Amino acid sequence: MRYCCFAVLLFLIGCGSDDRERLVVYSPHGKEMLGEYEEKFEGLHPEVDVQWIDMGGQDAYDRIRTEQQNPQASLWWGGASMAFDRAAREGLLAPYQPSWSEVVADDAHHPEDLWYGTFLTPEVITFNDRTLSAEEAPKDWDELLDPKWKDRILIRYPLASSTMRTIWGAMILRQPSVEAGYEWLARLDANVKTYTADPTQLYLKLAREEGDVTMWNMPDTYIQAEINGYPFSYQIPEGGTPLLTDGIALVAGGPSEDWAKQFYEYVTTDSALVHQAHTYYRIPVRQDLDPTRLPAWIANARITPMPLDWKRLADEGAAWMQYWDENIKGRGAAYLAERQTATE
Repeated sequence: MRYCCFAVLLFLIGCGSDDRERLVVYSPHGKEMLGEYEEKFEGLHPEVDVQWIDMGGQDAYDRIRTEQQNPQASLWWGGASMAFDRAAREGLLAPYQPSWSEVVADDAHHPEDLWYGTFLTPEVITFNDRTLSAEEAPKDWDELLDPKWKDRILIRYPLASSTMRTIWGAMILRQPSVEAGYEWLARLDANVKTYTADPTQLYLKLAREEGDVTMWNMPDTYIQAEINGYPFSYQIPEGGTPLLTDGIALVAGGPSEDWAKQFYEYVTTDSALVHQAHTYYRIPVRQDLDPTRLPAWIANARITPMPLDWKRLADEGAAWMQYWDENIKGRGAAYLAERQTATE
């Protein structure tokens, strides 16, 4: 049903379009940022109709894989590097070397130019600052396991989200074994009030005080607070946080390839990245930007990157997520009790 609805959406988009050339972008970057860059690019190129579909990074990967024989999107803008790596291995991406390829670190792009990093995205603990002060809010990941947070934690359903898959994988990798990681997630599940279907529902429930705290990313937390007026603040975990490399790539066989390359370049120029840093709280991957043009918070942010085996996360993460979904989600307390019984 989900895929059928999406097919109907694309059909309706096509029926309602004019004679401009259609450029479809799959992205998790949110309607505010996507809408602005659609308007700007169309202003420069009125012959192009930019149509973005706002979806989680994992959803974008799943959609591109499903459409491999008949690609609908031309560009995938946003998502974890591990998802881009998987797409590259499966032949879903087309090579492209952007004009700024020489000014990113070796680990921030695919060796065969199948994707490039655009932003560094810290994962954080987000909280409702109407119900919690900064002193009261959890300051590190393990604090979320305290029984006092039972039924006070909201989580965006992880399987569709690059952000949440990264956090879940990191929580497993920071334990001495995968099994210990599952137990950590089970203890967290015991405190979770609900898993929301998408970010919009997460924001609404947190703003309505249906829960006090969540695990999310820093840029989106800032956007919802500053642009949409939600009562959100965040803590950068003291013990270290996953620092996700956010990517961009051409879809293999996608239509309007020339326009896709131009849009790719347009949203990653130095001026665009500086604007995105100031307006949308994004940390640019490019290393050639003048620090004085970037907001002071980037230089002042106290971010301790969590050391992660990104290759292992990419290789094994899907199996971990399936196990969690089938065995732990919604039954964390029972899972822990079963594990305790098995060891006695």
